[in-house]
Parts: sequence; C-alpha cells; structure tokens
Amino acid sequence: DAPDDALGKLDNYLCELKELQIRDGLHIFGESPTGPQLTDLLVALTRLPRNAGESGDASIVRALAADLGFEDFDPLDCTMGAPWDGPRPAPLAALTGSAWRTCGDTVERLELLAAGLVAGTQSPACAWDATRAVLAYIDTELGETVRQCGPAELDALVTALSGLFVEPGASGAPTRGRPDVLPTGRNFYSVDSRVVPTPAAWQLGWRSAGLLLDRYRQDHGEWPTELALSAWGTSNMRTGGDDIAQALALLGVKPTWETSSRRVTGFEVIPLDLLDRPRIDVTLRVSGFFRDAFPAQIDLFDSAVRAVATADEPPDRNPLAKRYQEDRAWLIANGADDGTASRRAGFRVFGSKPGAYGAGLQALIDERGWRDTSDLARAYLTWSGYAYGNGSAGDAEHQLFERRISRIQAVVHNQDNREHDLLDSDDYYQFEGGMAAAVEHLSGELPTIYHNDHSRPESPKIRALDEEIARVVRARVVNPKWIDGVMRHGYKGAFEMAATVDYLFAFAATTRAVRDHHFDAVFAAYLEDARVRDFVSEHNRAALTEMSGRLLEALERGLWQPRSNSARALLRSLSEASAEEPR
Repeated sequence: DAPDDALGKLDNYLCELKELQIRDGLHIFGESPTGPQLTDLLVALTRLPRNAGESGDASIVRALAADLGFEDFDPLDCTMGAPWDGPRPAPLAALTGSAWRTCGDTVERLELLAAGLVAGTQSPACAWDATRAVLAYIDTELGETVRQCGPAELDALVTALSGLFVEPGASGAPTRGRPDVLPTGRNFYSVDSRVVPTPAAWQLGWRSAGLLLDRYRQDHGEWPTELALSAWGTSNMRTGGDDIAQALALLGVKPTWETSSRRVTGFEVIPLDLLDRPRIDVTLRVSGFFRDAFPAQIDLFDSAVRAVATADEPPDRNPLAKRYQEDRAWLIANGADDGTASRRAGFRVFGSKPGAYGAGLQALIDERGWRDTSDLARAYLTWSGYAYGNGSAGDAEHQLFERRISRIQAVVHNQDNREHDLLDSDDYYQFEGGMAAAVEHLSGELPTIYHNDHSRPESPKIRALDEEIARVVRARVVNPKWIDGVMRHGYKGAFEMAATVDYLFAFAATTRAVRDHHFDAVFAAYLEDARVRDFVSEHNRAALTEMSGRLLEALERGLWQPRSNSARALLRSLSEASAEEPR
C-alpha cells in the first residue's frame, strides 16, 4: 500500500482495538459491581439497542450521536479510521485534548461522554431527548437490576440449599441487547427449540453468509465449494440459531415459520436464479450439548441438505449434489446397497459419540502427549466421526467424515458476543483448531480459517483466525488494564493468565495462526515484567510453572522464535526453580 493508505489502515486497526470490549476483573459471587466497574457495565449493557430500539431501549451512543446532530453517522457501524468531517460540538471537544481526526476519535468521545453521563459526573443538555430517555431507563430500571445481582445470587443459593424453588429467568448474553437475563441468580431456561432459527437469527445468518462468501472470494478469487462450520448449543441458546441460519443460507435454503407462533415449519430451497450464486456444501460439527438439546435443528439441516443434494441442478452451481453422487457411487462400490448408500452419502452433521463431549484435544495438549500436528488431527477425527440426522443418533462414520473433511476449503466459527473471547476457553482451539489440523492432515494443505464476530447483530464482521488472535492478544491478553483487573483476584487472576497462555499455545499447535510477535508480547507482559511475574509467583506458583513451561514448549517445538536472546534462559530458570521447590 501507499504510505497514506497504509497509515489509514493502521489507524483504523488501532481504533478498533481501542474500542474492543474487554473485562475489567472477574465476577465475584454474591457481589454486584460498584464504582467504575458498574459504570462500564451499564454502558456495555446499553451500547446496543434493545427490543425495538426506541426511547429508553435505544443505543446510548446512537442516542448521543442523534442529539449532537451527527446525521447519517452510526457509531456502532462505521469505519474507525475514516476521516471525520462532521461537527465538533463543545461537549465532546472538551472531553480530551487528543486529536480529533477520525470517526474512531468521534466514537471514543461518545463513549467517554456516555460513561460520564451514566456515572453522574456530567449532565445531559435539556435538548438531548433521546439520551435522556436512555439515562432514565438506566436510573429507574437497569441500574437497580444490576445492583440486585449480588444479593439475588446469595438468596438463590440459600433457597436452593433449603430445597425450595429458585425463580427461573431467561438465558442469553446481556451485552447483546438482552438485559432481560438480569438479575443473575436465577435458574435460567433455554429457548423454545421449535422457533429456532428465529426470523432475527435468519436475517443475521443470511447477511453473515453473504459477507463470508465475499471475503472468501476476495481472498481466493473464486467461490468456495465446501465449508465446515462448528455449531455450539450454548451459542444457539443465546442467539436463537445464528449458526444454523448461516449454514442454511450457505446451502441456499430458507426456513419457513408458522405465522402466529413463529415456530419453524420446514424450509424452502431458494431457486438458483434468485440465489445468484452457487450453493455451498456445508458440513456441521456440532458440540455434545447441541446434539442433546437441539435434535430438531439437526433434523432440519439434514433434511435441507438432502433436498439440495437431490436437486436437478448444474454441478458447478450445486457442488453438494455433485459430492453426494460421488460419495453414493463410492459407497455402492464398497458394498452398500442403493438405499443405504443414498442415506449415508447425505450425512453432513457430525459430532462426538452419544454421551461424549468435546473434541479430544484437551488431554493431549494439557499432558503434552503429542509429537506433531498429525497426532492432534487423528484425535479430532476419532472423536468427531459420528453421524447424526436421518434416523442416525451417532452412527460411527469415520471414513465418511474423513472424506468430508479432506475436501474442506474453509473452517468457520462464529462468536456471538464479546463477553469472552477465543483465548478464554479450550473449546475454541479444540473445535476450530482441531478441524483445521484434521483438514491439513488429510489434504496436505491448511484450510482458510474464519472466526466471525456476531456480537453486533446489525453489523456482523468476517475475520480470519489470525486476525482475531492478533486483536485479542493486543486488546485483552497483554493489555495492562486487563492484567491489572485480574491481579485484583490473587491466585484466580494468575490462573486466568496461565490459561490464556495455554490456549494461545494450542492455537499455535493446531493452526499456526499465532505469530512470533504474539508470543513475544505475552512473554514480555507476563514473565519479563517483574511486577507481574512476582505477583504470579506469590499468589499462584503453579501458574508461573505452567506459563514458563508452556512457553518453553512452544520454543522447543518451533512454534515460537523469540525476539529476546534471554527468553530461553529465563524460561529454563523459572522451570528449574519450580521443579526444585519442595512439594
């Protein structure tokens, strides 16, 4: 890129990092947030619109933008690095002495003003009707609901231990426009599986599918033919079926709903001339919880696959039908009768065997029980080769699963909220990384991996896995604000750091999406920084041993070439010192 273009992209990236929502410390059972944590939480809960998005349910930053006269500017969906040529009203200009050049600078000022208004350190102008409506909602309803969370948790625990009824409540991500899930302390319920995917989920799934295909064509210059998508039960509960909706949209299939109840009644195959693109052959790898909680969605997707597979359409426009016929012929050649071959060739939903959960990689990573990526791939394939749908409740179909996986061009995982990230849990690397490792093991080529952001339903973002890892490392993992936040929690805070290092290592092992400078940044923030290192050593010596050992393993396996010449010596000294300590 030309220097001006490169600087513009860098500025946009830095603005996005700055605006990325991260956690300030951990939740303590029975305690409601106070002070700055309460202010930040209330802003996060009202950042996105709720319900119809009107009056008190509006986005607080959108309300401020409207009241300040920012016409046609959406602070929730803008190019952060784009030049700002709108007005610069005094209430925003006085907030900070930093330069005001870009849309990102405007969003930052709106966020600062929102925090000041919520905290009560600033007052809204009389003419700010939209903002006043949101602040009134916070003062009269939301703020009190959040303050009730701690006492409600303690009351619910005592109630449960007394053998009494715990009040139920909705489930979901509160920062995704769902404050109705608060207060905490309730025995949350899931969703009515008969309405999944919901019309709202379909709208998001359709849009995300289109953006995903656009990104793939940008990256590769052609349409993809075969994708693999992970579907989790917890995510399905929170979103009403974003993942299933996206998978159906990629197939070119739309759910149908009963008008009054909004229950899903079936599907319709969108004609190719209306679809205006080829269909995509999608393989679902479902979690154990998804398998148990959403069998109707498995059947819906399986039925849609089989309808598309038997459609009379050109092979270049319907690669699923082409693969179906190839697999059917292969099965018949290997002794299957016509009916059995037709049934088995249509399997596109796979998971772990009935009663099993996960993807089989955690123990290998934790216990260092693998020699190379092929060992991780084989574990994933062994755990994941059980077919579901069309009467199958977990038939062992490992050969068919391997045929599916060997042709996958892109691995896709959607994240539905920013209350956690992909370095917070081992499930992300097991499903996303395990799938990628399996594809590379079978095909000899690492697939493209997309980790999509659905946290703002009106503006889904498509990102490559390495892009998302870079964002999370910079914005959360090595961010002094996050580190200081977890350091308030003693041993548990040190554990969070060590777990993050483990998950970063696992992504490097399975996908090679972690760069040397990411490891360098983590090493510098956790172990080279004497203040942080001493904190971990004092509060959780085992975490220090784990972090230093894991980074040393990354170095020895060739996953990391450190910039610091002293990195190896420091890691060895920390590991040896831990080994010599009395048990």
